[in-house]
Amino acid sequence: MARTKEGKRIRAARAKVQAEKLYSMEEGCQVVASTASAKFDETVEVAVRLGVDPKKADQNVRGSIALPHGLGKAVRVLVFAKGDKAKEAEAAGADFVGGDDLVEKIKGGFFDFDSVVATPDMMVQVGKVGKLLGPRGLMPSPKVGTVTFDVGETVKSVKSGRAEYRVDKAGIVHAAVGKASFGPQKIQDNVSALFSALNRAKPSSSKGVYLQSASISLTMGPGVALDVAALRA
Repeated sequence: MARTKEGKRIRAARAKVQAEKLYSMEEGCQVVASTASAKFDETVEVAVRLGVDPKKADQNVRGSIALPHGLGKAVRVLVFAKGDKAKEAEAAGADFVGGDDLVEKIKGGFFDFDSVVATPDMMVQVGKVGKLLGPRGLMPSPKVGTVTFDVGETVKSVKSGRAEYRVDKAGIVHAAVGKASFGPQKIQDNVSALFSALNRAKPSSSKGVYLQSASISLTMGPGVALDVAALRA
């Protein structure tokens, strides 16, 4: 019976989306908010195909953006720092702060965190677990502002809800931008902020159409295709 009810919810959500239609940002966010069907607060996810060649270093689009309404979840931040910078991270609300001790914990399978920040002088230690953090999207990077001596402000920014984006091998950016419970307007605000960031991050060497296609969806919902022509800066 449970499976039948779940199937009905999914079918009802799909019925609200016109498969061949390209939705405006406003309408698309309204539709995607209406497709919420799970018993939990689903995450709003955006997928954008970019006209870049990720194999080229200067077209490897990556960055982060402070979302107007945050991510709608508690973000656990781990910081590699020492001395006064460690104290600064702790005062800013970092969940875990350390150096070699954290390296050993991570090597032992500890991944109870969502984001990693490091001061530049700690990157040697971070490099020891780079192969473990990288595949999980947790490796700190200067490009997204997570390798910095300004750890206090960075920790506060990350915990308040900052979306990180990175183009994959297929030229697609995937990013979480909030929760279904935000409602259409807050979802739209956050999605708009992401597109503004992507437009600003366009590599100068990228030729042709940069924003090629995009869709927005909830964790358990159907994709809603957006009209990217109106989103190109």
